[in-house]
Amino acid sequence: MSKVDRRILKTQEALKKAIIELMSEKNFDDITIRDLSDRANVSRGTIYLHYLDKYDLLDKLIETHINELRDRCEAAADMDFINGSLIWTEYFESNYSFFSMMLASKGAPFFRRRFLDFLHEEFMDEVNITKGINQGLNKTVIVRFVASAYVGVVEWWFTNDKPIPHQELAEQLGILLERNCN
Repeated sequence: MSKVDRRILKTQEALKKAIIELMSEKNFDDITIRDLSDRANVSRGTIYLHYLDKYDLLDKLIETHINELRDRCEAAADMDFINGSLIWTEYFESNYSFFSMMLASKGAPFFRRRFLDFLHEEFMDEVNITKGINQGLNKTVIVRFVASAYVGVVEWWFTNDKPIPHQELAEQLGILLERNCN
């Protein structure tokens, strides 16, 4: 894999930061390329060197976070649900501005759908319908239920400005996942 020039990384980070800041101030549809270039202190042409448009920038930002969550999921594969959830809630905490903008503001419905689909994929292998409380139930229904509940709780946490510490959120989510997936 080739090494990316630090100037390119710096420009891309400035643009990602700019889009999040602007989304906290105005509706995504109202953000212009000029707004982005002014906020990130780059030329309009520089934006187009890196992204097709503002939608491409947002899509790539979302994919970056989904991929990071996927990597953290893989790293937590041998952990129980509580410790696995802690890895995620720590990531949510450290990337608060992004997730709060994407979930609490309803500013990016695409992210919510993408996050929900990602959780559906991740939980599909966790749900057991051959024994326990889920025996005989439809696996897809259970997985959709659990994934939707997870997204709802995370949205609640961001919408209410983190009413409980991320460690407590992880513990409670982990317990709930354990109850519903085993």
